[in-house]
Amino acid sequence: MNDPLTTKFIEIQDVEQTFKTKKGPFQALRDINLTIAKGEFVALIGHSGCGKSTLLNLIAGLTTPTQGVLLCANREIAGPGPERAVVFQNHSLLPWLTCYDNIYLGVERVFGTRNPGAPAESKAQLKERTNAALALVGLTPAAHKRPGEISGGMKQRVGIARALAMEPKVLLMDEPFGALDALTRAKLQDELLEIVARTHSTVVMVTHDVDEAVLLSDKIVMMTNGPAATIGEVLRVDLPRPRSRVALADSPQYLGYRKAVIDFLYTRQAHVEKAA
Repeated sequence: MNDPLTTKFIEIQDVEQTFKTKKGPFQALRDINLTIAKGEFVALIGHSGCGKSTLLNLIAGLTTPTQGVLLCANREIAGPGPERAVVFQNHSLLPWLTCYDNIYLGVERVFGTRNPGAPAESKAQLKERTNAALALVGLTPAAHKRPGEISGGMKQRVGIARALAMEPKVLLMDEPFGALDALTRAKLQDELLEIVARTHSTVVMVTHDVDEAVLLSDKIVMMTNGPAATIGEVLRVDLPRPRSRVALADSPQYLGYRKAVIDFLYTRQAHVEKAA
């Protein structure tokens, strides 16, 4: 029986991304080669301008690579698809809809229409999916509140619930906790650990936070400085799950991984910070 963490699920092969600008071509990424296993949690980390979000957008199918190919479950990524859900730093909720309706809208789009080999689900089934997603992130009591009536952390939980309700094969997260205060961020990190443990989701997350990357990830992909950024190093995080931030605080293994990432970012890639 294959170990799921050794099975290729997302494959990025010789990918480059160049954008046209008024000053001429701008090469954001070069020579990107990466394999992500099914059920793996991967963090993309690096200084601003290193192409983390660009790489995430390529996996999401929101942009097309200038060169190379990206595969998900052996199929080329040629555009957005329901098997890849994205959670942005900005929650992107519709302010005139309730938490429930924001989630239901996505569920209806994916499961409420007839697809080849899969009939459209009934309204009762769509409602059940929506309520299950709300319960998964602990927001059932806030189902009928609008985004303006809930906290920033709760808004992000709605965004995560909306993504998970579509049962994606891959959850893509672009600094989803970056705008939150430290305590709220820590709480949502812990909740994300529990959600991923229950759903066995494959996750790719962009982050600037070293502790977040080590706490959450199975693998940390460290990017070199841009322009023409590439993967400088991939660090396997072999910490047992379930993980507790309190238990890991004094763990020599945890501290070793943390030091390795800090050394890469602030010693080997330090010139960006010096130029700032």
